[in-house]
Amino acid sequence: MKRQLFNEEHEMFRRTFRHFVETEIVPHNEQWEKDGIVSREMWKHAGENGFLGMTAPEKYGGAGIDDFAYSVIMIEEIIRANATSAGLGISLHNDIVLPYFLHYANDEQKERWLPKLCSGESILAIAMTEPNTGSDLASVRTTAIRHGDYYVLNGAKTFITNGILGDIVIVVAKTDPAHGRQGISLLVVEREMAGFTRGRHLDKIGLKAQDTAELFFEDVHVPVKNLLGEEGQGFRYLMSQLPKERLSIAVMAVASCETALDLTVQYCKDRTAFGQPIGTFQNSRFKLAEMATEVEIARVFVDRCIQELNVGQLTVETAAMSKWWTTDLQGKVTDQCLQLHGGYGYMSEYPIARLYLDARAQRIYAGTNEIMKEIIGRSMGF
Repeated sequence: MKRQLFNEEHEMFRRTFRHFVETEIVPHNEQWEKDGIVSREMWKHAGENGFLGMTAPEKYGGAGIDDFAYSVIMIEEIIRANATSAGLGISLHNDIVLPYFLHYANDEQKERWLPKLCSGESILAIAMTEPNTGSDLASVRTTAIRHGDYYVLNGAKTFITNGILGDIVIVVAKTDPAHGRQGISLLVVEREMAGFTRGRHLDKIGLKAQDTAELFFEDVHVPVKNLLGEEGQGFRYLMSQLPKERLSIAVMAVASCETALDLTVQYCKDRTAFGQPIGTFQNSRFKLAEMATEVEIARVFVDRCIQELNVGQLTVETAAMSKWWTTDLQGKVTDQCLQLHGGYGYMSEYPIARLYLDARAQRIYAGTNEIMKEIIGRSMGF
């Protein structure tokens, strides 16, 4: 099916980014997965090639392109190359954290931070989740109490993507603990600040090359000039940006389904049993037909959501629908595809095994799928 989402300029960009993935990511991906972290050289090269901060204005080093389709292409090409764990940090940097700076930073902050974020000199992270809060952002315990021209930040965060490499971290904290979600603010913490330390480099079952860490803040003096937006508006800012994050995950999910299905169709043509390709058996054909249909449905829905995001019409509940349904489908498809690979699917050297392991986190981060259903249910008046 021809996708209406892309024009010739998009396809030219796809070819350029595909070359970058094949030359700068794929040759190193296996080593990065062993190391549990991507090299800073990759970030530098991504910045040099214009793949970071594309939505930022040109005067800060971006391309001034406000079109999510370009981000979709980058996600799809990374997953097509089966380098999800290496490329996840780029999507988080561009699509999830950078928008907070574009929407809520003042001119001085943009001058100070955006050029480094576009060049790859500085890597972004956002610290929301805490050891005892999970998806309940209103219950964060990290505090930032103002003393004159700085805040004293104390608390701990966990499961932070880009946690080791991150140079500039948006920290969700309570500047007014007595007022619950109305007391939440966003502070920008920089790598060199005293009292800001990394904890464990967390060992995950999937997404091995993507660095995930604990972060600790002990009496960190954060200048008031590092407050992002207005004090007490942090929860509102988070809620307004989460739909885009959840759609990004849906894009990853559908691309992963398509990649898994393509790999499995080819495997079922090449692998023989009882003297014939295993794809010719009725069970295999039916499974492949079911998956192809469901993935096509997901593709149409997610592409519509992308178009809605581009024109400012993507709702919170629709983004939640896209996130939970596609990631559930991703789990189902990768599991069935692995099953069709038989014993070989269980071997780490086969791409389907990596897709299977990487898929599991999708139903958890950016709000669990149970939370997504809660959001949808509430939007229906319950």
